[in-house]
Amino acid sequence: MAMMVVFVAVVLGLQLYRAKTAPPPSSTPPIAAQQTPISPAPAASPASLATPQPAAARAAAHGIPSVEAGAESTTVVENDLYRIAFSNRGAQVTSWVLKDYKDLDGKPLDLIHPQAAKLFGYPLSLYTTDATIASALNQALYVPSATGPLTAPASLTFKYSNGGLQAIKTFTFDPKTYVLHAEVAVTRAGAPVAVQLSWPAGFGDQNEDPRGSDYNYSQIDQYRNGSFSKTEAKSIAAGASLSGPFDFAGVADPFFAAVFIPDSPDTATVTTLRNDLDVSKFIKRVGFGSDSPPTKPLVLPVLGAALGNTGGPIETSLFVGPKAISVLKSVHATDSRISLEPVLEFGFWGPVSKYLFLALQAIHAHITANWSGSWGWAIIVLTLFINLLIMPFRVKSMHSALKMQRIQPQMDAIKEKYKKYKVTDPKRGEMNAEIMQLQKDNGVSMFGGCIPQLITMPLIIAFFYMLPKVVELRLAHWFWLPNLQAPDPHHILPIFMVLSQFLVQFYTPSPGVDPQQQKMMAFMMPLFSGYITWNYASGLALYWSVGNLIGIAQQSVMNQTSLGREMRAMAAKRGRRKASTIQGRR
Repeated sequence: MAMMVVFVAVVLGLQLYRAKTAPPPSSTPPIAAQQTPISPAPAASPASLATPQPAAARAAAHGIPSVEAGAESTTVVENDLYRIAFSNRGAQVTSWVLKDYKDLDGKPLDLIHPQAAKLFGYPLSLYTTDATIASALNQALYVPSATGPLTAPASLTFKYSNGGLQAIKTFTFDPKTYVLHAEVAVTRAGAPVAVQLSWPAGFGDQNEDPRGSDYNYSQIDQYRNGSFSKTEAKSIAAGASLSGPFDFAGVADPFFAAVFIPDSPDTATVTTLRNDLDVSKFIKRVGFGSDSPPTKPLVLPVLGAALGNTGGPIETSLFVGPKAISVLKSVHATDSRISLEPVLEFGFWGPVSKYLFLALQAIHAHITANWSGSWGWAIIVLTLFINLLIMPFRVKSMHSALKMQRIQPQMDAIKEKYKKYKVTDPKRGEMNAEIMQLQKDNGVSMFGGCIPQLITMPLIIAFFYMLPKVVELRLAHWFWLPNLQAPDPHHILPIFMVLSQFLVQFYTPSPGVDPQQQKMMAFMMPLFSGYITWNYASGLALYWSVGNLIGIAQQSVMNQTSLGREMRAMAAKRGRRKASTIQGRR
């Protein structure tokens, strides 16, 4: 009962704590003292923006050569991890495909959300306080240094000039990572113009969870002044500017991130961007029990970030990729001691969740991948390993329970001696002291029987928080389960959970426990576990169910040993004695 209360308190209490401590939504972000409101620049769609006025007339007016393409073109850059399509209109990205990840239709995942980008802007567009300049720069037809396919390592430069306004964007691509480097310089009449390079409109996978923004969250991540922090969507103000230093800053959703890593952290500035998008018309429900779109509007926050430099031209690296531990650890800020690993957070149970997942990942890579490739089998093997490690503690727990049962008559006699005193009477303290001394003299630990629960319950809680956050399990399926991060669509595992948990309670001897309390727990714990897993990630139900099966098998074997037989005999004897006492009173 105590462990069940602890579990409920942790799961619900942390949610309540976050709700109370999170800053209330307002037009001013939490760090408003360091923010200056900026008016957002209008988004530009590469396919629909109007063609600028003829450049020759503008060039003649300023005496500066015009540099402008005559037609739209596309340049594709790729390596083994991504394929990026640049449009020369605005020198911005229209497609950013991650080759190793799929969307809900089984196609390579495009990290650009088409509806959001069309409304709010495309990646690597420019953001500035002057809406006229922003519109001109994002609508202009730049001249690219290459128009054909490029394979990393490669460099791609876009140039534009209308006589007075000039812009140069240069991107350098690494052949083996998700990181590219960007250099941006904009001048007007020869004077530098303060612009920011932006990722303005979230990610292409933000319609996968139909349960709403609480589940499909997005946030602004930043590493600033030596510490990492995140700001949730409800606390983000559109067009709020933050001054540096920034080791890195960007936007993230549950599985992917677009993070700027400035070459000059001390002079970096960041602007937070926020819009809302109704995804009810095009949302996917695969893996959540229904393929039909919602009947009501479903508005999700679309966050973005833009990075600039108070010292002049922008020079920054940009990571755009999965929030995988191994990937994030390999990407470093200008200060090589700082990596992007903090971007992947597991919450309060972070250390336990992290190493639990690393163990699961090792099993998947070295055991199950060789004969199945399914993460479901990796969860089963991990559960088996954990229960084998816990088995000695189960045996020790039975020994402790047996010792407790042997001295139970003496404990009952002590309680009988003090039963005439009220609970508040100081004499009750003497009773507790006598009982503790009796247990000490007989080598009994009052916590000995709790050791298995003290190990398994934190692991279950850690699994609870880890499963929805690891990109490796994204859309992972197992037999009838289309997504181990989504609830079981047929509720087979939760029902099996209830039955197996009941058998665990039935087969586990509880000497010294009141029979009525034991019966109550035999029903309450199964119903509780079924409730937890009914609408939660099926991977948790799989882990818990397999653990129950292993526990039943272990307990069945242990019950046939001399230790198990003695415990059952003593429990039966105690039950008969209590029954006869009750009958005598009647």
